[in-house]
Amino acid sequence: MSTLALRNPIKTPTGAVLLALAALLLLGGAVNSQFFSPTYLLLQLQSGAFLGVIAAGATLVILLGHIDLSVPWTLTVAATVATAVARAKGGAWAELGPLAGIAAGALIGLLNGVGVAYLRIPSLIWTLAVNTILLGAVAFYAGNTVISSEPSPVMAALGAGRSFGVLPNAVLVWVAVSVLVVWVLRRTLMGRYIYAVGTREVAAHMSGIDTRRVILGAFVASGVCSAIAGLLLAGYAGQSYQRMGDPFLLPGIAAVVVGGTSILGGRGRYGGTVAGVLLITLMSSMLSLMHVPEAVKQICYGLVIVVMVGLYSRRQAG
Repeated sequence: MSTLALRNPIKTPTGAVLLALAALLLLGGAVNSQFFSPTYLLLQLQSGAFLGVIAAGATLVILLGHIDLSVPWTLTVAATVATAVARAKGGAWAELGPLAGIAAGALIGLLNGVGVAYLRIPSLIWTLAVNTILLGAVAFYAGNTVISSEPSPVMAALGAGRSFGVLPNAVLVWVAVSVLVVWVLRRTLMGRYIYAVGTREVAAHMSGIDTRRVILGAFVASGVCSAIAGLLLAGYAGQSYQRMGDPFLLPGIAAVVVGGTSILGGRGRYGGTVAGVLLITLMSSMLSLMHVPEAVKQICYGLVIVVMVGLYSRRQAG
């Protein structure tokens, strides 16, 4: 990082988000005296972990210049499959449920990757269509079959449990996913290929990179991350339910974009995504404390994306 960036943190996307996060914390403390209590902050960190896992997968896809709109129902399908298998197997075999849920997420990600990378259908259109198909499939299945929505013991422990009675296990899962994503982006060929394809896919292909496999891998990773978030959320809520993933689509994209990852691909760091997740989580918490309707929350998320992208664009143009 340059000396100028160190002296002026707002010159970097992550620095700008951290400054906004600090301002939001101060404002939250002024609105509610309990805002700084350890119990409340840990609760917000636990809520942010669900969004953080989703944003981890979304970062890989957005770095490629694509977008995954199937997140809501990939999450729901994974949670539904996991709880159904856990109930059907029972006993020690119940833990096949989480594995089945992750497999379902990977399969959906594979379907997305094939459509975008091999059929060359725009990701915005293809993933939206897949999301709609999943919605109909789950509605049909739930309407014609009696299914259990009870999570397995491992899902409940990871989603709602706490290590040493303090730190939410969901946060530990988010940390593990984050470490893996950072390692992939910084230490592997796959990470270099993601940035290369996102910068200019044609040039990457001409340099010998199998761009289709890179895109396929990123979408599979996104599907797995959405599935993991679904398992955690089902464990936290004690059940899976329809539309459980709907509240996470726009915030997930907002966290990545606000963190400085270019929506056009090729530019961004995962550290910015983490800061974006914390900012979006605290913003959502403050709006909830103010009893703001969900519709207004969605408007705020959209405005945050527009404002931050506009600021970054002007900075890059300058």
